[in-house]
Amino acid sequence: MESMASGDGDTPLNEAQAAACLHGDGPLLVIAGAGSGKTQTLAHRVAALVDRGVDPRRILLLTFTRRAAVEMIRRASRLTGRRGDLDATLPWAGTFHSVANRLLRQHAQVVELDPNFTLLDREDSADLMDAVRVDAGLAEQRRRRFPRKGTSLAIYSRVVNTQGSLRTCLETAFPWCLEWEEALRVMFAAYVEAKLSRHVLDYDDLLLYWYHLLGDQDAATAISGQFDHILVDEYQDTNVIQAGILRRLRPAGRGLCVVGDDAQSIYAFRAANVRNILDFPSQFSPPATVLTLAQNYRSTQPILAATNAVIGLAAERFTKDLFTMRPGGARPHFVTVGDEDAQASFVADAVLEKREAGVLLKQQAVLFRAAHHSDALEIELGRRNIPFVKFGGLRFLEAAHVKDTLACLRWAENPRDTLASSRVLQLLPGVGPVFARRVEQTVVSGPHSLAEAIARFVPPAAAADDWPALVGLVQSLTDPLTPWMGQLGRVRHFYEPHLERLYDNARTRLSDLDQIERLADAAPSRERFLSDLTLDPPESAGAQAGPPHLDEDFLILSTIHSAKGQEWDSVYVLSVADGCLPSDLATGRAEEIEEERRLLYVAMTRAKNTLCLIHPLRFFVRQQSRRGDRYVMTPRSRFLPASVLRHLDHVSPRQSRDEPTAPSVSSRVDMGFRLREQWK
Repeated sequence: MESMASGDGDTPLNEAQAAACLHGDGPLLVIAGAGSGKTQTLAHRVAALVDRGVDPRRILLLTFTRRAAVEMIRRASRLTGRRGDLDATLPWAGTFHSVANRLLRQHAQVVELDPNFTLLDREDSADLMDAVRVDAGLAEQRRRRFPRKGTSLAIYSRVVNTQGSLRTCLETAFPWCLEWEEALRVMFAAYVEAKLSRHVLDYDDLLLYWYHLLGDQDAATAISGQFDHILVDEYQDTNVIQAGILRRLRPAGRGLCVVGDDAQSIYAFRAANVRNILDFPSQFSPPATVLTLAQNYRSTQPILAATNAVIGLAAERFTKDLFTMRPGGARPHFVTVGDEDAQASFVADAVLEKREAGVLLKQQAVLFRAAHHSDALEIELGRRNIPFVKFGGLRFLEAAHVKDTLACLRWAENPRDTLASSRVLQLLPGVGPVFARRVEQTVVSGPHSLAEAIARFVPPAAAADDWPALVGLVQSLTDPLTPWMGQLGRVRHFYEPHLERLYDNARTRLSDLDQIERLADAAPSRERFLSDLTLDPPESAGAQAGPPHLDEDFLILSTIHSAKGQEWDSVYVLSVADGCLPSDLATGRAEEIEEERRLLYVAMTRAKNTLCLIHPLRFFVRQQSRRGDRYVMTPRSRFLPASVLRHLDHVSPRQSRDEPTAPSVSSRVDMGFRLREQWK
């Protein structure tokens, strides 16, 4: 097998990486520390299996993003010398959800599904939940607030993905909804029935149905028999259903290799369960082999010493101390500033200083626990005319004009998808929910095809001029002789006049439709296009704050959750104070505190050469009381005790003359209160 780089440089695999690549068929857990060349190691293992004679068509490679799968395929193809179409190289490489989508269509009858089901994205799922909520009369509650559609969907999704009880979910994550337990139970049952009647699945259903599909012995044998080896990336991010799927595919663990890092398990809010990776070795007899990748190819040793000290205080973990062969490096800084405004000023000064020293803005990142923690900084960056991109905004498929376009295709693909039909019909002037519902009922219950059914309708007067165009579009999209190539062009021809009528800034929105059309050109079929787009949506330029396209360089602002998997030359972590990191909303249970610790660890391990942890001593709080506005003093994060601070250089920028030099009496009282609360 060709020797390839294991990190950023052109170096051969180290001893631990080579052991992971050449491991036999027994169950294997690879604990891959941050920056340890995990992707390259997985790609080398795939290549080693192929070199051993394993048919690449019998390798199942499960990742969490399509992008990760494509990168893995690219590297493995280069290592084995195999070039060509990605699907042909490793046809079963993809996300858990995309693989589930393929398998469920192949074995739909086993779990009583229509193989032509369509997929709902999160917003469509919330809309359907809302429709069920209204039908059940729960939207009319006046005595106390009933959870809205987004909250209801979040509760439903958490119950499904944790496989816990509704009561446990409400007690731990949504305690204010406890009084609605029985009403929610009834509504969720109606939501399931609504999906079944429409032949649609939501995102969570894909995993749930795959798990139950494997409960059928014949199906489990057939599906498991398709694969000689199963490799799983980012195993620390799996939920209990995904872990259950793997156990049903490989009860004895033969040919199963999972890679991950318990220290980077930070997605419990998405139902990821760190116990999956912590308990993996003991699930097999004999226990799975555990190999650790500790050599870091990203950061300097002083940065690694600090990160090791932070994670070393974790209550439970796979022990590893990251190290690097890179010489030298500056110690990380622990920066104390007066308040959030001083923090913003310090960061702006620092990034400009780095820029003058030759570090591009886009090679620097400011990370924070919650999106609003960067508010003051964004104002300061705007004042200084420093361009920036903020990650964590509107997703591509959530944009109204994108959903309108895709709804036309979804309705043609599945005439029972009433969410899609309602959206398309109400694009026309004069068409409201009542008329749309009449059309939907006729299509679903009548003897005619979709095209025949809508052609028989007399539209409202205001829609008369546009109705023939809609009928013509539906007829062409549902005609089996109409090729897939060009269908999106037909949709655009119908939709663009409505886009200009319904939305402002139509010119900018058209660029998103151009992107959709390019994606459609690369898809082999309408069903594949809609499924892939729902399962792994692209980002939109509109999701980014600031106008980076007007500048050749821009600073990166990101939540820590969105920064995972990324790296930058210089990293600044905002508000490393108790109440922010850890969040005061996540300090109720020991497991929540441990995940907050891992969040700080993930943030710190993004840095290559420069790391600054910033602690504002006080935060401005706007009060709705006679006491008026005030400052609240905050202690530094509990994750930075003396044993960690000795790895950091303390920096305290000089205060400006107009900055308060001492807190008010009320601030000192608040500080004492917070300090006592911290150690209760």
